[in-house]
Amino acid sequence: MSIAGRPEAVVRPKAGERAFDVERVAPDPALAEFVDYYWLVRWNVSGEHRQQVVPQPRVHIAAEDGRLFVHGVSRGPFFRTLTGAGHVLGAAFHPGGFRALLKGSVRAISGTVRTAEDVFGHDDRPAAARILATSATAEIVPVLDAYLQACEPEPDPAGREATELVDEVRKRPDIVRAEQLAQHAGRSLRSLQRLFSEHVGIGPKWVIQRSRILDATAAAHSGEPVDWSALAAELGFSDQAHLTRVFTQVVGTAPATYRRDPGTGA
Repeated sequence: MSIAGRPEAVVRPKAGERAFDVERVAPDPALAEFVDYYWLVRWNVSGEHRQQVVPQPRVHIAAEDGRLFVHGVSRGPFFRTLTGAGHVLGAAFHPGGFRALLKGSVRAISGTVRTAEDVFGHDDRPAAARILATSATAEIVPVLDAYLQACEPEPDPAGREATELVDEVRKRPDIVRAEQLAQHAGRSLRSLQRLFSEHVGIGPKWVIQRSRILDATAAAHSGEPVDWSALAAELGFSDQAHLTRVFTQVVGTAPATYRRDPGTGA
């Protein structure tokens, strides 16, 4: 599995760099099939900083406000307001990795935020308290490792397949329709939809379009001139207006305007 997150999901990264630091840490090898990486965000701001992140097809667990919270895949925008000084440790699961812990359809938690105790039946407050007591990486990552291993995930070949297919979408911008991905997978479209619903929590059409929007976001972050009309055609949008409409729905502003924003860094 080669997925390792998509940094371009951080909206207006130049503004974010001034407010917080992000550290990524590999999980315990026993969890590597399920967890892509841990992310540790530390901040120290005067006033407040409102950060937006483009949701991806992956479940997260994050320690904040005294609990471990499970964030299912969300179609809507994600914002977090940072004040003062603090930190959050989270686990970013492989797109097909969470079902092995949930032991049920990931679709059931899509669009929800629930405590880990509610999802797994194990009290998450002691682990959250230890994680939030210090931001020392070496002290808090093993705590989250231990909590997740207590959920007893088992190898999941279908989950691995789902993760590999999402990674294929990331690597191949020429995949712009779910039918193309189904053909690549050697599955019918209906079979692919069932696989994604069960293991990713959202359908392949959404996954593909979200990946193409992140490609457009990466282009905006590059600092290079962008021919938005040509990029729209390359990414499978019917025209530039179509790309602009979807990009605006996801990011909150038109791509050309976003690229010029000083907080973007272009």
